[in-house]
Amino acid sequence: MAPTRPLLGHIACFCAYFIFGLNIVFCKDIANSGAMSPFELFGLRSLVAAGLFWGASALGPRERVPWPDLLRMAAASVLGIVVTQLSFLKAITITRSIDLSIVGSLTPVMTMFVAAAVLKEPLSLRKVGGVLLSFAGVIVLIFNSASGHRGGDSTSPLGVVLVLINCLSFALYLGIFRPLISRYGVVTLMKWMFSTAALLSVPLCGHRLVAIEWSAIPSRVLWQIGFLIAFATFVAYFLIPIGQKHLRPTVVSMYSYIQPVIAVLISILVGIDSLTWPKVLAAVLVFAGVWEVNRSRAAGDGRASA
Repeated sequence: MAPTRPLLGHIACFCAYFIFGLNIVFCKDIANSGAMSPFELFGLRSLVAAGLFWGASALGPRERVPWPDLLRMAAASVLGIVVTQLSFLKAITITRSIDLSIVGSLTPVMTMFVAAAVLKEPLSLRKVGGVLLSFAGVIVLIFNSASGHRGGDSTSPLGVVLVLINCLSFALYLGIFRPLISRYGVVTLMKWMFSTAALLSVPLCGHRLVAIEWSAIPSRVLWQIGFLIAFATFVAYFLIPIGQKHLRPTVVSMYSYIQPVIAVLISILVGIDSLTWPKVLAAVLVFAGVWEVNRSRAAGDGRASA
């Protein structure tokens, strides 16, 4: 395995999750415009990204990937691309940006427990207590969403569940597939992973993509779709494996905290979201729980380097 370079990993993760923070707001605007369904957007992202990574692979050295690792890459694609993107893209249509960001902050906690199962890291009472505290915040958000649901302008409880599925799927991807990711170049890995996602997207939405009337889509939305494909898919998914190569899974997932900061600030500035006291309480509980879990981990690791 190549020597780790933590600084490179931190820079890659910061840039990727900054892009993901913008992605939350742009996906919400695309969903509100009705230009594309979640399945169509997933298919477009997968097909174009697969083509871009295959094109990039033609410019560099070839890596031979044996069949067992191709199957592992397919499984990594299901967890790290297919389930995460479909659950996110559907959730954004029935979940307010702030709510999505609050629940999404559970990803580091889930990643830590996946790492504990895979890497046999010990759990402590503080970790368990932190998880329960964060879970209480999610419950507050679910009940607030159920009582205040008024269609498209609020969060559906199903949206919260989909975000939790998104968090768990990405946590499993980060925790399980780091050894595989360390064996191959980023382009090789993403080429095969997005190929799997593209193949799965064809029966789901291939016929819908062909029928899209591109001329009827507003130019603002077209620019957002372009950003989604070029940056939130190709660039961000290029950067995440770099972070995985040089940082522990939990450290990578910690950068997800950049997402709610960016998403909330932009959402409030452009007037597509707002704060309420139940959401503030839910956010405090979730972040307090995550803070406790990571304090526990830091104490247990003796401040080990990434």
